[in-house]
Amino acid sequence: MSESTTRIHARPTASGWLQAWLPRLVLAPSVAVSLFFVYGFMLWTFVLSLTSSRMLPSYDFVGFGQYARLMANERWWVASTNLMLFGVLFIVICLVIGALLAILLDQKIRQEGALRTIYLYPMALSFIVTGVVWKWLLNPQLGIQAMVQSWGFESFRFDWIVNPDMAIYTLVIAAVWQASGFVMALFLAGLRGIDDSIVKAAQLDGASLPRIYWRVVMPCLRPVVFSAVMILAHIAIKSFDLVVALTGGGPGYATDLPATFMYTHAFNRAQIGLGSASAMLMLGGVLAILIPYLYSELRSRKHG
Repeated sequence: MSESTTRIHARPTASGWLQAWLPRLVLAPSVAVSLFFVYGFMLWTFVLSLTSSRMLPSYDFVGFGQYARLMANERWWVASTNLMLFGVLFIVICLVIGALLAILLDQKIRQEGALRTIYLYPMALSFIVTGVVWKWLLNPQLGIQAMVQSWGFESFRFDWIVNPDMAIYTLVIAAVWQASGFVMALFLAGLRGIDDSIVKAAQLDGASLPRIYWRVVMPCLRPVVFSAVMILAHIAIKSFDLVVALTGGGPGYATDLPATFMYTHAFNRAQIGLGSASAMLMLGGVLAILIPYLYSELRSRKHG
């Protein structure tokens, strides 16, 4: 009697089967859509990069000929050089400003909540809005230069946005203004997670506050720094809307980045094959950043 009862209870019921499979059934459509519209189009872009596609996709395969054309394209090297300059300055300045703001707020100052909101507010804006606002501010006829000259400083010049040699730095200014508050939030969360006894022990040893932060606190924030660098590098590589809104890639193509290069050649110049090749190189750059980050995260969880 007991064995038959056990067998009856061991049989899966319809409700048990539904409870086990319902999460999979609910997630299946979104997973299928993601596989098709994300990874499927990535694969299609790679295929197009191997063809001679121009205005419309064609499947006349030319091997890696488009990549050879890309490497011989002067504008691509300008865009790549701009990305290196923009990315390094953007990441370094954001880290420095974000760390300094986080240390300031970590001193338990008054109105910390209001200041934190002010610093974080730019991150709530899109890069399009940021680009348009800074385009007005940097316009020599309307913005900072015109305002300072109206105060009587006629010799003042701040026309970087129309100077091909300096225009790339206007992108750095706008991007840092938007992203440094986000980095501050990351550092502040890391600082609040450090045990106070470590800082108090350093103070008892006679260490000054700057030395404590440099020698004791900052080494504890290495995971935060690594995460911030990965996120900022990802933003830098994918930068498109800020360039379009602020400089349009100009003067000429002095502020071109790989993202704007890809869009211009694929959609404006009817060179889909070349644009796809540049897109695949951008994807390679993103993967070169994400893979070490994911490896580090999985390794830390495994050892944790």
